Amino acid sequence: MTQVRRAAILGAGGWGTSIARLLADNGFETRLWARDSAFADTLERERQNSVYLPGAMFPENIRACSDMALVLSGAEVVVSAVPSHGLRAVLEVARPFIGKEAILVSATKGIEAVSLLTPTGIIRDVLGNQGIVALSGPSFAKEVSQGLPAAVCAASSSLEAAQAVQSAFSTRAFRVYTNADVIGVELGGALKNVMAIASGISDGLSLGLNARAALITRGLAEMTRLGVKMGAQAATFSGLSGLGDLVLTCTGALSRNYSTGVALGKGKTIEEAQHDRQVSEGVKTAEAAWSLAEKRGVETPIINEVYAVLYEGKRPKDACLELMTRGLKAE
Repeated sequence: MTQVRRAAILGAGGWGTSIARLLADNGFETRLWARDSAFADTLERERQNSVYLPGAMFPENIRACSDMALVLSGAEVVVSAVPSHGLRAVLEVARPFIGKEAILVSATKGIEAVSLLTPTGIIRDVLGNQGIVALSGPSFAKEVSQGLPAAVCAASSSLEAAQAVQSAFSTRAFRVYTNADVIGVELGGALKNVMAIASGISDGLSLGLNARAALITRGLAEMTRLGVKMGAQAATFSGLSGLGDLVLTCTGALSRNYSTGVALGKGKTIEEAQHDRQVSEGVKTAEAAWSLAEKRGVETPIINEVYAVLYEGKRPKDACLELMTRGLKAE
């Protein structure tokens, strides 16, 4: 089994920083890439990410840097933790510096708007078909950084690569399972963000716990239906990257997508709902998911209504009414 000793993390947001700390605590020499050189210098000087993960101090074996060549030099595992809409551009810059034997780990969740590729598809498109692993599951960065228990899965067509990542990331508080259904794991991680916006809208409208439970349940049905059409295994959506991540993001106050939905439900515009540097992946994913469902001919009423609210100016109340007054059918 491959064993990694040096790691590079592309993306110094909350999740990228949390992963860097996790790998560093496991004994790996870890380099954290930030796009902005001034921000990278601040990370190095303060030994913490005070913007995205304040208070989570860096161990000595983390170095933050904006020099892509330096960050990737000798890295045996390369983790993508940048937003999905910026992943391709970052990989194009990184490509000359990534070793042919490096294991590529996608901690990015989303669907690229134009190509409709998942993150591992983008990685393969830019870098070729080497060891690629999707890391996904219910895991708020803040809680992981605090050492609170979490469980995720490492999905790959290469069992050896999945097991290497499992070994590299697992701690007494962070449990990693392997999985062979890459597309199912990635779609679960992407589509749950759209459902979290819907859940937040429901709570922002004060529609109650019954409505939220219905949205989560029917949202899971949509995710599964679209996933199976894309070649995923239905059972994957009952696992950590499906139901687990869905429940977390649809109910947890730390979820940016849920918080965005709450703001929309309370009458704010999408611009007002996203007022800080944190990215709500579900906003862009909603457009891609809508396009994907249209292309594949899959019925996705919740995704459709979230898309209509975000991109067509539909009032959240009207979207909820549309869902409740659709034609009646069997479950």
